[in-house]
Amino acid sequence: MTTTIEINRLRLYAFHGVLPREREVGNEFEVTLLLECDMTEAMTCDRLDGTVSYADVIELVKAEMAVPSQLLEHVAWRIKSAVERDFPKVTGGYIKVAKLRPPVTAQLESAAVTLKWNNNG
Repeated sequence: MTTTIEINRLRLYAFHGVLPREREVGNEFEVTLLLECDMTEAMTCDRLDGTVSYADVIELVKAEMAVPSQLLEHVAWRIKSAVERDFPKVTGGYIKVAKLRPPVTAQLESAAVTLKWNNNG
């Protein structure tokens, strides 16, 4: 059975971007994660240690978002790597990092990168 934990549109202020000004003044970002893991123990025994704490994942995302990067691809990769390191129950999922006000001359909701992975093949 595959079960997932979702963290939807976590809003954070961070300093990612290629342009020097972006790293000086920052921008608003949204991070969405879907994490696949076996939660059978949590479902049958009602125990937190049988799952992944979304509160702990949020703290991990906040820590990674606090480290400036030029590229959203790099931010997403760092978050994925930290999730895999700290939460071995996670077997795959996706991470979307969206910049809400990218410095472009067009009207848009956001610019985003989504990283998908599956450790089961």
